[in-house]
Amino acid sequence: MSASPESPPPRRPLSRDRVLEAAIRVADRGGVEAITMRRVAQELGVEAMSLYHHVPNKDAILDGVVDAVFTAIELPAERADWRTAVGGRARSARAVLARHSWALGLLDSRRTPGPATLRHHDAVLGVLREAGFTLAMAAHAVSLIDSYVTGFVLQEASLPLTTPGEVEEVAGGILANLPADGLPHLKEMITEHALRPGYDHTSEFGYGLDLILDALEARRST
Repeated sequence: MSASPESPPPRRPLSRDRVLEAAIRVADRGGVEAITMRRVAQELGVEAMSLYHHVPNKDAILDGVVDAVFTAIELPAERADWRTAVGGRARSARAVLARHSWALGLLDSRRTPGPATLRHHDAVLGVLREAGFTLAMAAHAVSLIDSYVTGFVLQEASLPLTTPGEVEEVAGGILANLPADGLPHLKEMITEHALRPGYDHTSEFGYGLDLILDALEARRST
């Protein structure tokens, strides 16, 4: 007697969370402009009309995915010193945005921030205020750090290289086309720094972040 075929696992019921998860997958592949009701529905294997039972429109999806991105970024650690808390949050933000670089232009564009977004900003400001930052200095610190994280992630996403082999290939091509008696500082930077064994451009993030935190600490102390 042959065994009866196994029945397929039950499909997860459609929900707002599933809609947002699908929208993020769509954006990861095609950018934020790819998020449409039709494409999100296709990602879920349903009709577009089914989505309206969980999200009223595309704007609600965009608000939701922004809140989901903020949910993924670690909140500043409680009872940690401000440098550890704010630095850890910046590193987490960089890692999350590197996975979802389409969100760079979206995070600050929404007029109706969700609960995770509001909780995130409140926690960051709370760490700074409790550390003795004035209200104005806390605002400066958040703006400066967020601009640095966003700029670095954007630069990383635009670089034409990700592995040591690609670095050597691109750098070698540049060196081959440099004039023999010109641009000595660029040549030195490539040969003595970028092509140095073990060099990793991503390590520049930590160096720059430490400089920013050092400067903020100096201003806080005065």
